[in-house]
Order: sequence, then C-alpha cells, then structure tokens
Amino acid sequence: SANGPLPSSAGFVVGHAGLYQALAMFAVAYFIIGMTVLSVCAIATNGALDAGGAYYMISRALGPEFGGSIGIMFFLANVCGSALYVLGLVEAVVDSFGIPPGQESGTGVHVLPQSYWYELLYGTVLLALCLLVCLVGASIYAKATFLIFLIVAAVLGTILVSFFATRPLKVPIRLPNFNGTETDNGFFTGFSLNTLRDNLAGEYGVDYTTGQMMSFSSVFAVMFNGCTGIMAGSNMSGDLKRPSYSIPRGTISAVLFTYLVYNLLAFLMCATCNRVLLQKDYGFLRDISIFPPLVTVGIYAATLSAAMSNLIGASRILYALARDDLFGRALALAKKTSASGNPVMAVILSWLVVQVVLFSGKLNTIASVVTIFFLLVYATVNLACLALEWASAPNFRPTFRYFTWHTCLLGIAGCCVMMFLISPVSASASLGFLLLLLLALHYLSPSSTWGYISQALIFHQVRKYLLMLDVRKDHVKFWRPQMLLMVQNPRGSARLIDFVNDLKKSGLYVLGHVELQDLDMLPSDPLQPQQDSWLSLVDKLNVKAFVSLTLAPSVRHGVRQLLFTSGLGGMRPNTLVLGFYDDEAPQDGLARHPAFTSAREEVPLGFPPLRAPTAPKLLSAREYVGIVADALKMLRNVLLARQLESLDKAWELRRAASPPPTIHVWPVNLLRPDSARYADTCSLFLLQMACVLNMARAWRRARLRLFLCVEAGTMPHAQEEKLRQLLKDLRIQAQIQLVPWDAITRLHWQTCQGPPGGPAEEEEEEEGVVNFPTNTTQVSDEYVCAANKLVLEQSPAPAVRFLYLPRPPADTSLYPLYLHQLELLTRGLGPTVLVHGVSAVTSTQL
Repeated sequence: SANGPLPSSAGFVVGHAGLYQALAMFAVAYFIIGMTVLSVCAIATNGALDAGGAYYMISRALGPEFGGSIGIMFFLANVCGSALYVLGLVEAVVDSFGIPPGQESGTGVHVLPQSYWYELLYGTVLLALCLLVCLVGASIYAKATFLIFLIVAAVLGTILVSFFATRPLKVPIRLPNFNGTETDNGFFTGFSLNTLRDNLAGEYGVDYTTGQMMSFSSVFAVMFNGCTGIMAGSNMSGDLKRPSYSIPRGTISAVLFTYLVYNLLAFLMCATCNRVLLQKDYGFLRDISIFPPLVTVGIYAATLSAAMSNLIGASRILYALARDDLFGRALALAKKTSASGNPVMAVILSWLVVQVVLFSGKLNTIASVVTIFFLLVYATVNLACLALEWASAPNFRPTFRYFTWHTCLLGIAGCCVMMFLISPVSASASLGFLLLLLLALHYLSPSSTWGYISQALIFHQVRKYLLMLDVRKDHVKFWRPQMLLMVQNPRGSARLIDFVNDLKKSGLYVLGHVELQDLDMLPSDPLQPQQDSWLSLVDKLNVKAFVSLTLAPSVRHGVRQLLFTSGLGGMRPNTLVLGFYDDEAPQDGLARHPAFTSAREEVPLGFPPLRAPTAPKLLSAREYVGIVADALKMLRNVLLARQLESLDKAWELRRAASPPPTIHVWPVNLLRPDSARYADTCSLFLLQMACVLNMARAWRRARLRLFLCVEAGTMPHAQEEKLRQLLKDLRIQAQIQLVPWDAITRLHWQTCQGPPGGPAEEEEEEEGVVNFPTNTTQVSDEYVCAANKLVLEQSPAPAVRFLYLPRPPADTSLYPLYLHQLELLTRGLGPTVLVHGVSAVTSTQL
C-alpha cells in the first residue's frame, strides 16, 4: 500500500510526481522535519525529560492547556497511525497471499479469503501481536526493533543491488477494474537515459486503489506519512536511560540517513523503471528483486515495526497525560503500571482505541488527518522552543546549541503551510478541535505548578516597554491619574478601594500600606507573608491595582517612602489618596462585601480585626496634615476621601432611573472666600477628577453639576458665561448652577473686622509678619458651618461631592486648626472627596 513505509511509497511518489518534483517534496518535507528536530533536541537537552516525549516538552513549556490538548491530539495521531500501518500490512499480505478477486478457491500461495470481515480479522491478529510485544515492555520492543532494523537494512541492500543486477524485463500488472481485471505491462529497462528523461517531469495519474486523481498535495501527503516516524524516538523518552544524550543523536542521524536513502532510491527508480511500472505496481520492488521473498519480508517487518512504535508511543502519551491529572478521573485507569514500570493499562487502552479505528477499513481519509495531527504537534513543539527562546529566561540553556528562533519560526510556518496544502478542510477542523480542547482545559483543569511561559513572555515585553516609557516625553494631553491609595486596614475601606479604582481611568493604581514595626527587632520581614492576602484581596475586589507594603517607624515616614519609591520608570503615582481623619468608628466593609459574602470562606483573608472605636489611632492629627503637606511638597496631587464607605455604588447607580445620580463639584476654595478664583490649577484638577469619575463605565449615567458662587455686586452672568466657555474648551459636559453666597461671606468679613485689639486682629498682624501663604486662621467656625450648610442645602442629594482642599498652613502649629476646619466643612455631607491639585492636567489643544 502507498501507506507502507519508505521504499514502497518512494516508487509511488516518483511515478506520479516525476524526479524533479519528488526531490522537491523530499527537500520540503525534510526541511520541516529538520527544523522540528532542532527544536526537539533543544528542549530535550534542557533539563530532565520524562515519559511522553513531545507532550511532556510542550506541556512543561507552554502550560497545561496547550500541553493537554496537544497531548490528546498526539495520542489520536499515534493511534490512527498505528491503525494505518496495520491496515497497510493487511493490504500487503492480501496482495501477496490473497485469493484474486473473481476466483472461487486459492491456487498456490494465494490462499487467504478476501472480504471486509476477513481483512478486519487479519488486522486484529496483527494488532494483537503488537500488543503482546508492547505489554512485555520497552526492552523487548527495542530488541524487536533492532532485529527489524537489520532485516530492513538487508532488504535495502538487495534492492540497491537489484537495480544494477537485474536484466531488463516486462512486468505484467493486474489492475482491478469494474468488469473483472485488465492487464497492463510495465517495463524494467535497466539503466537508460531515455527512461530517465521520461521520468523527469511530473505526470499525475489515477491511484488505482482508490480511483482518485492524484495531485502534488495528495502525493505529498502520502509521502509525508512515511516520515512521521521521526518523533517515535522522543515518545520513548521515559524509557531511555539518557534521553538528553540519545534523542539528539538518534533523531538527527535517522533524519539524515532516511533523507539520503530516499533521494538515492528516487534517482535509481527514475533511471531504470518506466512510468507504468512505477504508477501501477506498488509491489514492483519485489518483482524486479534478485531475491523477491526477502523484499516481501522486509516490507512486512518495516510496517509491523511502525505499527508497534506508534502503539507504544500512544500508550506513553496516554500514561503521561494520566500522571499529570489534567483530565481528572477520566484517565485515572491509565496510571497503573506493572512492577517493572511498564504502563500496562495505558497500553491496553491504546490498543482498544486502535482496534476501534480498524473497523473503519479503508484508510486514505485517515491518512491525511494523521499527517495533519502530526504537523500540528510539530508546529507546537517549534512554538514551545520559540517561546522558551524568546522568554530568554536564564534557566533555558540547552546543551544542544544549533538552533535559533529563526529555525523555530520556519518550522512553525512550514508545518502550517503543509497542513493546509494537504487538506484545507481537515486542517481547519483539527485547528477547531484544538481550540475546543484548549478552552475546555483552560476552564476545567486545575492550576499547574509547572510555571507559565506566558508570564515569562509578558515580563520580557513589559520590561522592554517600561524602558521605552520616557518621563521626559510626558505631555499634558496624555495625562492620566496615577493613584497611590493609603490603606490602614482593608476591612474598613473596601468601598474606598473600589471607588478609587473608578477614579484611576486606566492609570496606575497602587494600594499602599505602612506597617509600624522596626526590622531590627524582628527575626524576618513581616510583610512577605502578608503579600498574598493583599493580592487575593485585589483579585476578589476585582480592582486593577498593585500592592506596595512598607515598614516604617511612623506612618508619615512610611507614606514618604512610598511616594518616593513606588512605581517604576514612567509609571509613578502622581496622586495620593487618603481616608479622612475623624473620630468615626471603622466599619468592617469586607464582611458585608458581596465578593466575600458569597464565598464559602468563613474568615475573609488574613487581615487583623479593625481597631476598636476607643483604641488610640496610629497617627496624630498633626502627623496626618504633615502627610498632606509632604505630598504637596513632592508635587503630588492630594485627595482626601470622607465617608466613602457609606457610598453604596450599586444602589446609587441602580436607582438611576428617574433622576440620574449626580456628582456635585465645588471648584471654589470655600475656606478662602476673599480669593475665590475659578481657573487656578487646583480647580481645573478638581474638574478633571470629577470628569474622570463620570467617564468610568459604572458612573456613565451620572450627571455633573457645577456650583458657581456669586455675590450680588458682581456680574454673575459674565462669570457663568466664562465658566461655560471653559467647560466647552475642556469638553466637559456639566450643568452650571449659580449659588448666591452673600450671607456667608458677610459672616466672614464681620469676623475679620472684629473689635480692634481682639484675638483675630493680633493673629492677623502676626500673619502679615510671617507672611504665610494661607491665612486659614482668618476664617471663623461660624463661617465654616455656614459654608457647610450651603453645600448641604443643594438638593437633590448627590452620590458624591468634590470639594476644594486648600493647602495646609506653613506654620505647623496651625495644623490641628486646619484639620478641624476641614472636618467642619465636610461634616454630614455624605461621600465627599476633597481635592488639591498641583499638576496641570487639562489641555484645550488637540
């Protein structure tokens, strides 16, 4: 049969394709195989190999999804390949010893009855023989293969001699036809230039066994099937003593040897046999041989050996798959081995599958599928090698050095092109099958401990791009918020973490935490064990954040450290977010959070319980304001978030139907009524933050409302027009609302011009002497309470408010007063964010 191994298919190929095209086919096929062999050798010499050959290499390099799905396909390819060879052998046997069609009883050696069931029986018997050899174990298989190798070598020798020794002769060929048989004559001419000349060009005819017209791709498929045995050695990787030594040497020598033999045979056939003989008589090598029985035996032996090697390969792959537990209980049986370590159950299971495939009888359909499966596996081996090479991890250092990423890429490309040449339909179907398996394994298989090549490749790319991200090329129109949110205990700030995640607009987001301990007093770093709790918190809350933990003697030092060092290259936090400093008792938001209530875990993560309302705080009011002042000195923007734990985002955005939820923005510094300007950097930053929140998917339906504080004497409409124009330039959609605040500013001016010699006056003089930038002290509590009431009165109540955060005073003794005023201003306002921006963030040009 055309599917029998090397020599017989060589005649078929040369007969249809002619010498030139045949040599081209060999070159292409061996180029693909050669590239793949280089990849196999590279992976095989990098670290220990175990059972399963290519499957083991792929799964360890590309991870369980790829490994498992390719493993299944490789198993099927080997199984079908085994069936293919068994049926090829049956065909050859029936050809030699079968009763010719149309005769009732046998004559001479032709004694075997021919029919579907009889051929199935012969196949089953031959397969049982293979099974026996494989059950006894790999050592007897190796001996059997060696014996077969000797026979095949002898056959090859006699064939080569026959080309020279045999006299020219006429070979009658019986062709099966619709009405009985007809006879055709083939000629063996001996060496003749005319014969060679006739055989140079291609002349595709009809394949007489299937009646199909042959073409380059179909002949190539037949020929390529003869070459797929190259991987057989590496499938036995578990049974070799020194796989990393034997696989490269064995495989490469096999490739070179078979390639040379193929080319020599093709040339000799073309020079000595005419076309009819080559095309029509698959057994012509026997007919022209000096010792015909030996050729018959050789072809039988080679086919049997191929069937056995595929069966053993299939069983080893199945065993490796079962051991890795990728398919759970489905393959648990296949783990059983005999005392000597031979995977008996896997062999039996593989044998059963081959037996099932044998029922399909005619195998030219399966031939192309097998080839395509093999090509897919080769492509993936190349891919695995390419990924390892590209990830350039220091532990990938194979002792076999003769490969580069170019050879891997060429191998992949060659395999894919060949797949679609051989049969576009089968190729697409098998790729689809591969994708299905990939997805199934991705969702069903447990996470593996083999390491993921994807992580190595991602690291490689990210480092490359981080180096290309240049801080000096920053431009305001590409500004994005990069948040550092300080979290003391995530139990009390689950909603804040979620809110800041909406505010970051695809920027960097870092969760910072300061542990107040001294490393001198500790045996080891206390942050390492906490890291995992934080990472799983980030996963569970589904926020896109990094975690940065630090040890420091005080919170203020810790925040300073994080502001200086967190981030990398062009990804540095530019905005510090803090919770507000007040006397509210912390609530455990994690316990109520849906991500944790639905899970079966009793204790959400390894975070300590919240501090009791009566317990002392970790930092003083003065230190808290100091942190804000530090951040502004470092030119970072500051956000203080108050009562965001009371913001029920889901509810706010669900009730959105009738009046949509609103975001209130007060871009004026309420604590400095005498210098109320609208277009300073800070107000613009405030607008930007509100706008960014509005752009987040969850907040898209919310409306922005901007409050413009006006006094009676000024021209409110001119101010409003100016503001509207500004919003238009900045492309921010917001509704502007005028708020008269005469009554409130009057309170302020009254306190300023209080009785001379009073405390306010003295303070003011002092203020002038030291010339502090912010005269916080001028504002009375009465005024601040009025301002708070003004903000509160604007109805309907918004989902969240953005207010202007003034700079802390330069005089540190005034810190507590500053914080007290902020507290008064935001008291009872619900979710509020106080914003102070120092960087220019808005851009009006394109």
